[in-house]
Amino acid sequence: MKDNRRENSKTGTEPVKIDKKRANRSIAYVTYAFVLLFLVLIVYIVYYTIFRGPEDINNSYNSRQDIYAKRVVRGQILSRNGDILAKSVTDESGREEREYPYGPLFAHAVGFSEKGKLGVEANANIRLLTSNRPLTERVINDFRGEKNLGNDVYTTLDPDIQRAAYDALGSYKGAVIATDIKTGEILCMVSKPDFDPNLIEEEWDEINSDQKKGALLNRVTQGLYPPGSTFKIVTTLEYLKEHEDIASEYSFECNGSFSYEGSKINCYHDRSHGEVDLLSSFSRSCNASYANISTTLDKEAFRNTCEELLFNKDLPLKMSYKQSYVPINNDSSADELMQTAIGQGKTQMTPIHINIITSAIANNGVLMRPYIIDRIEKNGGGVIRQYAPDEYGRIIDEKYCLSLREMMEEVVKSGTGTRLSETDGYTAAGKTGSAEYSSNKVMSHAWFTGYAPCDDPQIAVTVIAEEAGSGGEMAVPIAKKVFDAWAASVVE
Repeated sequence: MKDNRRENSKTGTEPVKIDKKRANRSIAYVTYAFVLLFLVLIVYIVYYTIFRGPEDINNSYNSRQDIYAKRVVRGQILSRNGDILAKSVTDESGREEREYPYGPLFAHAVGFSEKGKLGVEANANIRLLTSNRPLTERVINDFRGEKNLGNDVYTTLDPDIQRAAYDALGSYKGAVIATDIKTGEILCMVSKPDFDPNLIEEEWDEINSDQKKGALLNRVTQGLYPPGSTFKIVTTLEYLKEHEDIASEYSFECNGSFSYEGSKINCYHDRSHGEVDLLSSFSRSCNASYANISTTLDKEAFRNTCEELLFNKDLPLKMSYKQSYVPINNDSSADELMQTAIGQGKTQMTPIHINIITSAIANNGVLMRPYIIDRIEKNGGGVIRQYAPDEYGRIIDEKYCLSLREMMEEVVKSGTGTRLSETDGYTAAGKTGSAEYSSNKVMSHAWFTGYAPCDDPQIAVTVIAEEAGSGGEMAVPIAKKVFDAWAASVVE
């Protein structure tokens, strides 16, 4: 064997010395890194399983749903009071069917689970197809080839308020939504034309092919309309922000119209309002005055305010909806600005969006995320998951909310909403709207959005009745019946 020391001396090199401490530290660092990555992976898997997994499985394109459906009897959907809104039954041939005890009353809110899915049936699909019955029971059922009982979904819906809204809307196409201002709970959601979910399979071809009728469209969340004078809430907010110091000095002489740079805006049915200040312009819904106001607004600031109120943006909703749209930008013409200020032109809005804004104003600027599922319970009892009120954040400064609430109260006291002034045990406030939707200026959609009671707002109600005419004459009485039903439930 050669002497390494002699060899090294000949070559002029020294033996390589290994720093064991440094080597051990390097190995430790690598080990720690892999342990950390492993822990992160475990945390993500747990998070995904609990929070994201059900949503992905709930996707209608996920074939795993079919596997669940073969092993689990779809759970019940119930109201906030425990009334059964949807349940699974077995017919004489042993075929499992979905039954909806209230027929078309909750058509869009609860939806259906055949021929696709809609409403809560779609949003909570995987929850309804998951069973949390005792493990031994599930194992025995699996061994026998029998289905397990799925979990039950309790909604925030109130059948009495829902019935009042449904009956009040009558034969009109349109929508009604009521929400709890403090929590964001959806108390009722009505859309017409509707359908009977019990007959969805038999009548599917007819319902689905009639696009003009649009019975499958949930107009509360997916119906886009010109908001008409309800949008004056937004225009007023922008005016207050830009002219806070002189808003009380505003004055305008209305002779039924306003012309500016070649464009002309008429008041509803060419009505002349005479001399109006900001309060009476709002309460009496003077188009000419608001067209005049629009000429004083900063276009970019106006757009920013609209976007703060979630126009041209996503809404905080866990259900299918369409985005509301406001066209204002720095290149907008005077005509476009005036049209937008009165809720006409290209401006489009969903009923649930104006309800969201109304709720925030009534809640001193703080928006609570609307939601329709209250909790998930396993069949036989026991809460699996409770959905709590969730604050989205402040979208309006509180000082402006106080001014807007004063104006909305005046609408009911002396303006276009006086049909809501005589109530039993509560006071209400709001804003009416009559939105033109075609070249026929005589025809209009009837709008109302408001809240009650005035001193401590609890409920926000929004109504649109298509082609019904004046908001004050047609939409306000519908809203009043919803408010009345709510008031009766509070007394009980």
